[in-house]
Amino acid sequence: MAWQEISGGWVYLPQTKVLGIIHFLGGAFVATAPQISYRTLLEKVGQEGYVIVAIPFLNTFNHLTIARDVLNRFETILDRLYARNSFGRSSLPIYGIGHSMGCKLHLIIGSLFEVKRAGNILISFNNYPAKKAIPFGDKIQINPAFDVEFSPSPEETNQLIGDEYLVSRNLLIRFHNDTIDQTINLNPVLQEKYPRTTALKALPGNHLTPLGQEVSWKAGEVFTPLDAVGQFLKKGLSNEISPLKKEILMWLNPIAFLS
Repeated sequence: MAWQEISGGWVYLPQTKVLGIIHFLGGAFVATAPQISYRTLLEKVGQEGYVIVAIPFLNTFNHLTIARDVLNRFETILDRLYARNSFGRSSLPIYGIGHSMGCKLHLIIGSLFEVKRAGNILISFNNYPAKKAIPFGDKIQINPAFDVEFSPSPEETNQLIGDEYLVSRNLLIRFHNDTIDQTINLNPVLQEKYPRTTALKALPGNHLTPLGQEVSWKAGEVFTPLDAVGQFLKKGLSNEISPLKKEILMWLNPIAFLS
């Protein structure tokens, strides 16, 4: 099934029975084309029975406005999907999946807007201040009079989550070699609010692992050094994407996954 553009978002419909709907939000600098940058991961999850609604966005300093916009577009797309397809409006669980900045947006949505979520999967949470999040921002001399920060700021975001976040079931995923992940700071906040329904998993990989693309490589009649490189890349990507996909699917539907 090919991706289709609907109302400013990208939708992937599984060929199997639909088990749920996933609202996906990517990282700050790769979120403009999630159907391409996250294609392998999203399609592997979608093929197991999940409608993927991936909403692109451009990063600005106003993360609250972005959160409101991606939520509005998601709900518009949902209305059109319900009208076109046989799956019922009230029968399917809706999950949020975010990577990096996408995690922050889902946390804002779950704190400030009335949404029904069966749970959120938050991968490689990132909540850095603007100077650190923008490439070379910490090396640029900025006039204090024009100094800017994300809205909400990292401190305001943490406070907002602690006070208002209403999605009780959460899976937090971090990678062993991720040097900019801040899941370790988010976990205690959610554990304090929802200790029985918040899980933390550490997996092999780094901050870019969710962006890994499946390499299709078939060796020729004579196995060359280039074939060896291609097979190595294919195996390496599979070794990181597969555990991530497995963890996501097991959390989404543990009974079906283990049966």
